[in-house]
Amino acid sequence: MQADEEVGKVAQVTPPAVNKALELFMIALVTGAAEKAKEKGGKRITAQHLKQVVLGDEQFDFLAEIVGRVEEGKEEGGGPGRKRKTKKEDGSESSDEAGDKKKKGKGGRKKKNADE
Repeated sequence: MQADEEVGKVAQVTPPAVNKALELFMIALVTGAAEKAKEKGGKRITAQHLKQVVLGDEQFDFLAEIVGRVEEGKEEGGGPGRKRKTKKEDGSESSDEAGDKKKKGKGGRKKKNADE
């Protein structure tokens, strides 16, 4: 906000106030979506649950245009980018998608030997 020349100085209380407002907004939205998921027996909150909350509450009507783009009927499932791993008979795992890159180990620095 301070990078914009048209905006004057920001009071010290402004960032915490915006933070709290955003926190309360997210709590209301996610709690409502969790209730919708429980009603349908789901264990995960999906875009459909969020859409139901937005369309069912006047408080979130400013989001109606955005959630209107969410497809109907896709309650469960991964979507196009999701991969499901399956175990082979020998106990190793493989991915459903062909041509997957080999996963790298955890990042971090390599330890130097005392000889170096």
